[in-house]
Order: sequence, then structure tokens, then C-alpha cells
Amino acid sequence: MLTLQKITKTFDTTPILKDISLTIADGEIVSILGASGSGKTTLLNVILGLETATSGQLFYREQEITNWPMEKRPFNIVFQDYALFPNLNAYDNLTYGLHKNPGLTSPEELAELIELLGLEQHLQKRVQQLSGGQKQRVALGRTLVMRPNVLLLDEPLSALDGVIKESIKNRIKLIAKKLKLTTIIVTHDPEEALTMSDKILVLADGCVAQYGTPQEIITNASDLFVQQFIVQQLEIKRQNIEKIFAQTQRKVVKVG
Repeated sequence: MLTLQKITKTFDTTPILKDISLTIADGEIVSILGASGSGKTTLLNVILGLETATSGQLFYREQEITNWPMEKRPFNIVFQDYALFPNLNAYDNLTYGLHKNPGLTSPEELAELIELLGLEQHLQKRVQQLSGGQKQRVALGRTLVMRPNVLLLDEPLSALDGVIKESIKNRIKLIAKKLKLTTIIVTHDPEEALTMSDKILVLADGCVAQYGTPQEIITNASDLFVQQFIVQQLEIKRQNIEKIFAQTQRKVVKVG
């Protein structure tokens, strides 16, 4: 169980996070949802240990970890830009962390993970030969072989489109549930949060606007902001899909 108690974060004199408290159970998938500038990534970095909270406490399985350095926390992150090594192939990127921790993941566990990620046919490809979805799967696998207790994902689907995005979303859910892996996802997309998560934390200006299940967020929005934000973002997504469809249709007509 991961518990945050009254976490605040201030840069210079500007408050970014204000009195954030929540509890995440082992094995839960939780999305941190909010507009740009709401404090989502800062909160993720405080949990990871990249940033130090100005005040408040963090507990993991009843042990306080507030001042633990990042490398001591049993957490790991997949960054938005994948951060793969361009001079290595997919397999070497995937297993990079095991060179210093050779017994952390057994060959059998590694083979199972590669199969779960659907990477069997792509292991010898260079990074430049991989699609966006394949890069995301390699980055995810590289994190998972290190056996984190908590997986952190920063906008994991933002660079992906359509079928690829759905495929990655389904794989993340499948792996998290199969490995009983506590997973925290930062996203600005309500549809992603609502379809991937057991719980959703909605942030607004560094404060908790609501924390609850997708059903609670949809049927019992805590205030007008939560309701309007979700409706607005879903409408923007619908318009973008219609625009892409219209562009595709024009290309088809032109080719025809």
C-alpha cells in the first residue's frame, strides 16, 4: 500500500502541489488525471523520488519513505519519450538493467514477459527500425525486468494513435493485473483514465478535485470542474477523431 499524507510542493514561492492525500492499494491501477499545469508530473516525480516534497509524508507498506533517494525506492518509471539507447537493439535495451542485476529476472520470466509484450519478432531490430508502439513496449519491458513493486507511467499513450494505442493500453492492463503490479499513470485524457484504471485522481491547480473509481467519477462528479473537464476533454478527442477520419477520407478519394 502506498500512502501520501498532506503532500505539498513549492517551487520558489509558487505552490505546485497543495495538501495531497491518498492511498493506493497493492495491485491497483490509478490514473492521475488533469489539465496541463495541474501538477500531475510533479506528483509523479515526488512519488518516484525525483523531486522532494516541501512538506508531508510518503509511506510504502507502512514504512516512511519520504526522504528515501530514488534508487532506494522499489519503484520504476517509463518516461514519455521512451529514453531507449539508440546504439542498442530492442533485446539489449530490454535487458540493459539486468547486466548489473543478473539474477533479478530469470530466463523463463524474461521469455514470458517478451511474449506478453508481443516483442518476439522485434528483438534484433535497432531502435530506429521500431514503430512507436514497439518502442513503448520495449521501454515498458525494460522497466518490468527490474521487478519494481510500483510502476509509474508518464503519458504512456500520448505519442500513439488508433489501433496501436488500444493495443498498448490493453497490454499495460493485462501485465499490471497478471503481475499484480501497482501502477500509477499520468494522463490528460479522461478516456484513457476511465478505461484503464481502478481509481482516478483528478487534479486541479495542484489540489485533489476528486479521487474515486471511474464509475464514481462519471456518475457522481464531486464538483462542476470535474464534470466540465471530463466532458470538455472527451469532446476535444471526438473532434480530433473526426478530423483524422475526414483527412483519411480525402486521401482515399484523391487516390481513387
